[in-house]
Amino acid sequence: MARGQGYSPPTVRIIHSGHACNVEEERHTERVYTIREGETLELTCLVTGHPRPQIRWTKTAGSVSDRFQDSSVFNETLHIAKILRTQGGRYYCKAENGLGSPAIKSIRVDVYYLDDPVVTVHQSIGEAKEQFYYERTVFLRCVANSNPPVRYSWHRGREVLTQGSDKGVEIYEPFFTQGETKILKLKNLRPQDYANYSCIASVRNVCGIPDRSVIFRLTNKTASPSIKLLVEDPIVVNPGQTVSLVCITTGGEPPPTLTWVSSNDSLPQRSVVKGGTLTLPAISSDEAGVYSCVASNNVGNPAKKSTTIVVRALKKGRFWITPDPYHNDDNIQIGREVKISCQVEATPPEELTFSWLKNGRALRSSERMVITQTDPDISPGTTNLDIIDLKFTDFGTYTCVAALKGGGIPEISIDVNISSTTVPPNLTVPRGKSPLVAREGDTVELECLVSGKPKPIILWSRADKEAPMPDGSMQMESYDGVLRIVNVSREMTGSYRCQTSQYNGFNVKPREAVVELIVQYPPTVEPVYMEMRQGLGRPVVMTCRVLRAHPSRVLRFEWLLSNRLLHAGAFDAQRDETEYTIRSLNRDGWGEYTCNVINEAGAGKCTFQVTGKAYPPEFYYDTYSPLWQNRPRVYGFKLQWTQMNPNAVDRIVAYRLGIRQMGLQRWWEQEIPVDVAINKGELMTHNLTELIKPESYEVRLTPITRFGEGDSTIRILTYLPINQLNLVENILHFEEEPICMFTQDKNDDFDWTRHSAATRDTKYTPNTGPSADRSGSKQGFYMYIETSRPRKEGDQARLVSPFFNVAPKNPYGITNPPAYCFGFFYHMYGKHIGESHSSCKGQTTSEGPAWSLSGNQGERWKQAKVSIHPTASFQVVLEGIRGPGIEGDIAIDDVTLEEGECRDPPPSEYVLSCSYKSNIFMIAFKRQISGQRAVCSREQNFLIQFKLVVGGGRRRALDDLRDPRFIFRVLLIDGDTLKSISLFHGRHFGTK
Repeated sequence: MARGQGYSPPTVRIIHSGHACNVEEERHTERVYTIREGETLELTCLVTGHPRPQIRWTKTAGSVSDRFQDSSVFNETLHIAKILRTQGGRYYCKAENGLGSPAIKSIRVDVYYLDDPVVTVHQSIGEAKEQFYYERTVFLRCVANSNPPVRYSWHRGREVLTQGSDKGVEIYEPFFTQGETKILKLKNLRPQDYANYSCIASVRNVCGIPDRSVIFRLTNKTASPSIKLLVEDPIVVNPGQTVSLVCITTGGEPPPTLTWVSSNDSLPQRSVVKGGTLTLPAISSDEAGVYSCVASNNVGNPAKKSTTIVVRALKKGRFWITPDPYHNDDNIQIGREVKISCQVEATPPEELTFSWLKNGRALRSSERMVITQTDPDISPGTTNLDIIDLKFTDFGTYTCVAALKGGGIPEISIDVNISSTTVPPNLTVPRGKSPLVAREGDTVELECLVSGKPKPIILWSRADKEAPMPDGSMQMESYDGVLRIVNVSREMTGSYRCQTSQYNGFNVKPREAVVELIVQYPPTVEPVYMEMRQGLGRPVVMTCRVLRAHPSRVLRFEWLLSNRLLHAGAFDAQRDETEYTIRSLNRDGWGEYTCNVINEAGAGKCTFQVTGKAYPPEFYYDTYSPLWQNRPRVYGFKLQWTQMNPNAVDRIVAYRLGIRQMGLQRWWEQEIPVDVAINKGELMTHNLTELIKPESYEVRLTPITRFGEGDSTIRILTYLPINQLNLVENILHFEEEPICMFTQDKNDDFDWTRHSAATRDTKYTPNTGPSADRSGSKQGFYMYIETSRPRKEGDQARLVSPFFNVAPKNPYGITNPPAYCFGFFYHMYGKHIGESHSSCKGQTTSEGPAWSLSGNQGERWKQAKVSIHPTASFQVVLEGIRGPGIEGDIAIDDVTLEEGECRDPPPSEYVLSCSYKSNIFMIAFKRQISGQRAVCSREQNFLIQFKLVVGGGRRRALDDLRDPRFIFRVLLIDGDTLKSISLFHGRHFGTK
């Protein structure tokens, strides 16, 4: 098992895999992702870092957007199907793993759309001063909602209208529309102005959004709408009736469209609209309100007519008795005056009628029995019966009857008994009912005893603070004086006021009383649950804290291990905590510890799980770790992991490795011994071999200590050939943001830049760089080095691939290493071109370039190929070096990595291979001579012989190179210019 350093802080970048119209870089490195409304937005957050970072998507930097699907917020991929225009904005991906600061990247999503345009017509008829004619002017206004801003064009028939093309036409270009025309003015209408006008709205085909148009026919009959309602206002109906509202048009050209709206925001669910008729079947009181008919034909302002529907109703009958107001006495006495009041809620109030009965017989107003239908001093819907000079014969039952004139609604009758036993109320709290002590979760009844006849309604409210009652209202009514609270909580502790209401009783000064409620609850403690991992022989300290309790005087505590009492005693309220210490943990000390903190209401419980179980290992995800083959039918994988908190428990002595083929039940297990203690952040590796192509495997890794097995970690291995690994048709085109599998080297001088010819600014270096990507597309992307300031000569930019794993079949390494062909296209045009290199390097050693080229290679893309024979994990490095001036941009595109040796190239390229034993060699051409072929061979005694094959079959021998320890240079003549070819440590190269 190999070891190394593994912890690394998070990095993050955002890529898209949905329906993008375009992704471009704006100034200040902000990325803008444009998408058509209704398409699927899919943004993926690619992270590196170990341990594996936690990912969270947010919008507008602070909070999670409520438009996110819950499953998307904490996933790598944010998925929004059928995106809406309101869902545009800036999206942030945040990754953190506890090392350093969180990594955050953002991308601005711009949603493009174009709605159908709407043309509205407005007429202006005004008398010109000192002239005897009327000027009639018409404005046609075209509006379409869009993103990006829309441009409008006007046509009359087939004629394109532009400013100045017709003296009778003006086209407004208001400054706030940024020069986009949308208002057409027709001055003093002429016969030729009566025609078909079309407005075309265009966003110039962005996102493939086609132009949209609308046609309006202007005639001498064009007029704004007018309507008429064939109903009364208001309409008074009984509940359950069917109501039909009829609206007709009385004018307007083109014919108006009729719609119905309600003051209740929306029409009732059961309503039916047919033409201009709105039908409301079986109407209810909730459906009463204002209904409006609206007519629109886009000429002038819409016409609107309204009517009110009133649904009859009678409800909430109440009464109260007022003793003689002229004497300071709450009782009813013979010879004094008494007033009986009766109130109901009626709709409509003007239809309300009252009648009075005494002992069931109709009562008429007289000098001593005065009936008042409405009293201006009290609320509407009230009738009064004044009994003046009360006599013994006036005792009896008085009935108030409320009805509506329209009928169809049941009457409400209220009985009031007046007798010698009719006395005002008295209010008391029963003995022992205050204070009332209850436990949290109980059902409690607060009680006030009310005497008197008749008994009034009792109103309950909070007496100690302005706070709502348990049902959320400020007051609760009770007809028996009892307030019942189910599932009482600690927040309900306090004082409650009960008081008499004037309703259904005497209209006198309210009687009131106060009930105290005390809600007890057991101690609230922390931690509720805590896992404590510790090694044998070490101390363990467990602390249980009391946050709050009622009563606050906590009586006692007890510590238990698996229900076995360890320690108990009186709780010290001054400390608010209790502690238990294990001085030296032994095997018997592992288990579940419980601390109960007890008061009169019950116990609060802290639970501690003391264990020697090791934390789970964390698989290393900081590279893509591609699978790699070492034989035709099998493949291998380098398993890499770090151990979470290795020093928290006893030393890990081994890992149990389990592996099974996906879909099968049987696990194959082996132990990986660990000889010395593991350090935090230490990267461990183990090579998996003999994995059968193309099967996938589930791998389980479990640490083992003296305690036994720790927590396991599982990952899935899926076979993926190298020529399919993250390649699209085996080619890395750089069309997507993550620049394929490559990353920018953190130790170079500057970065490669991803760009396309369509967006690249060539203002500063017009005579350099490619005019299109390798396929010839100006919209296609490639990578290039920008050599303008502040870059200086010799500055280096490097792109680095992930490590590709080659698992050896035996511990002595690979005897016959496999071959792979690495290829790419390059563009080196400009008089200040520096150098371009590609190389391979291992995990522990860095080799020299495998391919190198410098100087101006012409304004065209050329291909390079390199055959490699790796014996261990390796990376591919692409390096660009800035030349002596700004006209030296080097570009690369279409990178390939394929199994097998590089095939024979077409005539315009070659591959030169040199065998090697202990050293690695590579030959690099500064410039190819047309028709050349170079041949390299290794003879005995490390004799390196180079021959140059020139067109026509003539050979030119080069110097024998006998000592492979040096860097050699081979000279070639190109015309009259001496060119050099340098030999570096490496093996293969290829170029055009």
